[in-house]
Amino acid sequence: MRTPPSNTHLSSARKITKTKVDECMIEFQNVSINFKQKNGALTAVHNVSFRIEKGEIFGIAGSSGAGKSTLLRTINLLQSVSSGHVLVDGTDITGYRGKSLRSHRRNIGMIFQHFNLADNLTVYQNVAFVLQTVGKSRSETDETVRKYLSLVGLSEKAEVYPSKLSGGQKQRVAIARALVGGAKILLCDEPTSALDAETTVSILNLIRSLSKELGITVVMITHELEVIKSICNRCAVMDGGKLVEIGGVYDLFTKPKNEYTRQLISHAGKYDLPQDVMKNTDGLLLKLTFRGSRANTPVISDVTVRFGVLFNILVGQIEYIEEKPLGVLYVGLVGEEDAVQHALEYLKEVVREVEVLEDV
Repeated sequence: MRTPPSNTHLSSARKITKTKVDECMIEFQNVSINFKQKNGALTAVHNVSFRIEKGEIFGIAGSSGAGKSTLLRTINLLQSVSSGHVLVDGTDITGYRGKSLRSHRRNIGMIFQHFNLADNLTVYQNVAFVLQTVGKSRSETDETVRKYLSLVGLSEKAEVYPSKLSGGQKQRVAIARALVGGAKILLCDEPTSALDAETTVSILNLIRSLSKELGITVVMITHELEVIKSICNRCAVMDGGKLVEIGGVYDLFTKPKNEYTRQLISHAGKYDLPQDVMKNTDGLLLKLTFRGSRANTPVISDVTVRFGVLFNILVGQIEYIEEKPLGVLYVGLVGEEDAVQHALEYLKEVVREVEVLEDV
């Protein structure tokens, strides 16, 4: 007869389960969203289920019309669900109305592509408005507003109107306004789409630092995979209202399982090899992909010494995703036929991902 588990083991199991529940900030359970149209119903989100953990910077990616923004708005109930449930911090908020809805929304801030600031109010007034609407005293409002303007680096712009600010500064005001009420969750709907590359980096760095400092959970909606790559811990990919893949950002970019995810990543890649380069390259044209520690190993020099072949390096880049390296290298492999073949076999062993593009 099998010996039943001890009380100690049962207690431990319960603690593990409880911890996992406690760490979950947002959970979608079989969420579907339908919109009525003349010709019937349009399903914008179809039976989506996944979890977002506390303190996580989570991305939802997909092309226009994928349903990602519609799903995002269910978290603060700007969009109701047709079926399924949305849980926030362990509580089902799907049916919230009136006072419970207003209380729920105080814990959630939201920023948008076009900032949505009141042009007739100063920076200070834009941020203070949130606290004034919930009846905070003048002294408490002043102290809190100045704290958050300092956090986003805009203390000296308090009395300036939005028309005098750059795009990046406007988004900083929007972030301060979103968080000033003590929000636990920050929803970001294409927050960098209207910004240039340099400003995008500064805004993403700010969001990352605020997430860590304030312990907030960030949900980032974007069609720009460079944004997902640079800031997010995990990512869900949506296509046609359906969840097609979810996982750690490094795994999604290095080992995508879904064809749609692979297409998105290929469109966002910076590794395209010009056709004229391909046509004028001697030897065997290869694409080498290095992951993890292998991205920093001297494979090319090793193969050259071992087999007496030469490499013509055409295009190459190493980038870091979640502080882990990913390298892509296009090379022409030149040498005697047997040596080239042995070198190719060795490369497939040590690099793991070797693609022969063309025998030129």
